[in-house]
Amino acid sequence: MKHHITLFLLCVFILPFETTFAQLDTALFSGMRARSIGPAGMSGRIASIDAVVTDPNIIYVGSATGGVWKSTNGGVTWRPLFDKQPAAAIGAVAVCQSNPSLVWVGTGEGNPRNSAGVGDGIYKSVDGGVSWTHTGLRQSERIHRIIIDPRNQNVVYAGVLGPMWSDGTERGVYKTTDGGKTWKRILFANEKSGCADLVMDPANPEKLFAAMWEFRRWPWFFNSGGVGSGLHVTYDGGETWKKFDDKDGLPKGELGRIGVAIARNNPDIVYALVEARKNSFLRSSDGGRSWRTVNDTVNVAPRPFYYCDIRVDPVNENRIYSLHSNLTMSENGGRSFTNITPGQRVHSDHHALWIHPDDGKLLIDGNDGGVAISHDRGRTWRFVDNLPLAQFYHINVDMEIPYNVFGGMQDNGSWRGPSDVWENRGIRNFHWNEVAFGDGFATLVDRSNPSYGYAMSQGGFIVRFNVTTGERKDIRPAGPENVRLRFNWSAGINFDPFDAKTIYYGSQFVHRSTDRGDSWTIISPDVTTNDPAKQKAEESGGLTKDVTAAENHCTIMTIAPSTLQQGVVWVGTDDGNVQVTQDGGKSWKNVVDRAPDLAKNAWCAHIEPSKFDAGTAYIVFDDHRRGNFKTYVYKVENFGNSWTSLTRNDPTTGSRDQWGYAHVIEQDPVKKELLYLGTEFGLWVSFNEGRNWQKWTDGVPTVGVYALIVHPRDHDLVIGTHGRAAYILDDIRPLRSLSKEVLEKPLHVFEIPTAYQHTIKQMDGYHFPGDAMFSGESKNYGAMITYSINKPKLIEAGTKQQGEGADDEDKRIPSDTIKINVEITDASGAIVRKMNTSTTKNGLNRFTWNLRRDGFRQPRMQPGIPPEFQPQGPEVVPGNYTVKLKAGKTEVS
Repeated sequence: MKHHITLFLLCVFILPFETTFAQLDTALFSGMRARSIGPAGMSGRIASIDAVVTDPNIIYVGSATGGVWKSTNGGVTWRPLFDKQPAAAIGAVAVCQSNPSLVWVGTGEGNPRNSAGVGDGIYKSVDGGVSWTHTGLRQSERIHRIIIDPRNQNVVYAGVLGPMWSDGTERGVYKTTDGGKTWKRILFANEKSGCADLVMDPANPEKLFAAMWEFRRWPWFFNSGGVGSGLHVTYDGGETWKKFDDKDGLPKGELGRIGVAIARNNPDIVYALVEARKNSFLRSSDGGRSWRTVNDTVNVAPRPFYYCDIRVDPVNENRIYSLHSNLTMSENGGRSFTNITPGQRVHSDHHALWIHPDDGKLLIDGNDGGVAISHDRGRTWRFVDNLPLAQFYHINVDMEIPYNVFGGMQDNGSWRGPSDVWENRGIRNFHWNEVAFGDGFATLVDRSNPSYGYAMSQGGFIVRFNVTTGERKDIRPAGPENVRLRFNWSAGINFDPFDAKTIYYGSQFVHRSTDRGDSWTIISPDVTTNDPAKQKAEESGGLTKDVTAAENHCTIMTIAPSTLQQGVVWVGTDDGNVQVTQDGGKSWKNVVDRAPDLAKNAWCAHIEPSKFDAGTAYIVFDDHRRGNFKTYVYKVENFGNSWTSLTRNDPTTGSRDQWGYAHVIEQDPVKKELLYLGTEFGLWVSFNEGRNWQKWTDGVPTVGVYALIVHPRDHDLVIGTHGRAAYILDDIRPLRSLSKEVLEKPLHVFEIPTAYQHTIKQMDGYHFPGDAMFSGESKNYGAMITYSINKPKLIEAGTKQQGEGADDEDKRIPSDTIKINVEITDASGAIVRKMNTSTTKNGLNRFTWNLRRDGFRQPRMQPGIPPEFQPQGPEVVPGNYTVKLKAGKTEVS
């Protein structure tokens, strides 16, 4: 088959999928890499920060759900260190100051909000993060603190918070004396309580304070406080502990979360921020033997479950920092605090603060919107705008050229940004435009007019926006008289495939608008279980109430209209129902009882209607909110009467990877057997409709994949992650035609997508932006050509590798390189371009022709230059072009 490049005109060739197959070697896909498009301007939630005291330019950042990052130049540039590890959620990062090449990481986010990431234990690096070794505590789920003994780098303490959705025994304070080979639990309260804070006396490494916290989260409720909570001290490295009580000056009664800090210049001064019936800030002047309350004003600990951390200036024991919605500072020992991150300068919700122990002016702050650095004790700040840690909940696309990507981010609004830019230096943060504020969730685009769209925020608030005029209109539906609507934190929403003006929105009812949200009609009964015991969100929080819609329950999570049959709508709820209507909402049927091996009332995370059969859908459930991490994926046929599990074969068996609970599934719109699955631990692909799965590791790190969509025109897979922003796997059509027969061919070229000629303009606003500005990856300009090679077959056919007498004598090229000669002809058969490419990768490979023809002949000072080194000429004219590849004696076109 000849493969053509069309400029401006779309040509589609479908190759038959001759044979289905199970799992393939992931190395076969290494030449087909996803690209990161950002954004980084909103960054994402930070859990932990540490730096090297002797060289504070070396900074480590633990992202809540985006892995570990390192800078060696004070935060100008960063590189990820944890992409290949089994978990991406970070709770603690600690540098050994006596040996800065030794770095410890505790996985699992320690601020247990409803969307907190989960970990798999503790890791150690002896080479500054180049490589990692897992050293234990695999069932800990969340490690919030790591303390290294300054006298002995093999003595390390771990503050393990433990599970937040269930009880667990691997909680409390652990200690290793052999560098992580073995761990001993030295403090335990009960199966509901973990270590929320752990600090070491800078003058006495045998003395540590540990704050134990009893807490529990359910999908519909959160409780902070209990008998397991309390403040403890040890004077002998954890051999014995004393628990403080009201006789020592702590608040009476039940306690919740506690934060502790010791003054470095005067260790007799110790502070504690204590959640109680009345939250209090305490001070001890005798090293913690006795305490007194210095501040119990209403906002001294405004939201302790999410942040209850304090720090002390290294040279002034009366200067204290409190991390919460604002970063506040006290100059009088905690009696009063002043906000040092006001207004629009630094993002709110602070979780991490590193203060240089020898220079208290240097602060590195981590919050829900990334990292900020101050060199003057918080008077001015520099935002680090090149950490792409955005936490998408949903992703959508429009049909512009290049198309735009839409999505909502945790605590960072809803945004619109380009999939590609026709200018130099890549996709920048300023290319992204906010379309709605608040915690951002699903964002829809009006198919009839891409200027219009819909964006939601938590608890059911929804606006219609216009990106051209900036218009925003609140279109949240009202409930029936005397009925209170229940909207999920991330409520279900979708558009009608048959009418661009019609949208669906979910509370406990399905709401439909046929006029873009100006009016609404309820088209369903309450489709949830309507369990009163799970509708107490307004009482949630425990000792400190926390009512933000995060615990709204018995609500609709996903609404999925069929694209094939009008009137067919699937609905999934957070309390385990799957309802379907075939008549536009006149009648509904709950079909979830037919699901095999499904935990009752499991959260229905996503429903994907089949693109090939109106009665078929793919459904994922996520039950981790009840401590069940099982992967639930089903194919549902005959409008819910027949269910088949697609997770019978665990692809992680025998590996360090984790499959994890599922978030989203996407069926390929052309090849029905090709499925894409997003779980808490990455992107997975099945070539045989879910009978087998394999992890996609090329360009996509281990991270929670929350959203997937295949662009209907460009055939790109757009990937929304909860911790590493968005990725695009360009042109997935080769995956549709992949087969054993294709891979066994010595050389094969796949269908080539349309290429667009355009002029690359200079970047707006900046010509020379330096190194600190984020740059998302644009597509290479020109025609993307994907081919596969079977190196053993090519060599068998006589193709030589470098080092075996191949034409290219450049010995810097790896000896296993295969050289591919490329010939491009126009519609008349005339050759317009000769060039070559090369690869060392077996399997799929890609290169780009920049749409230029060969240069015209001209006098040269050095005759006899090979064709591949001839100068290129002008761009070709739009039209159809044919590509021919040749490796040795093997030729395809």
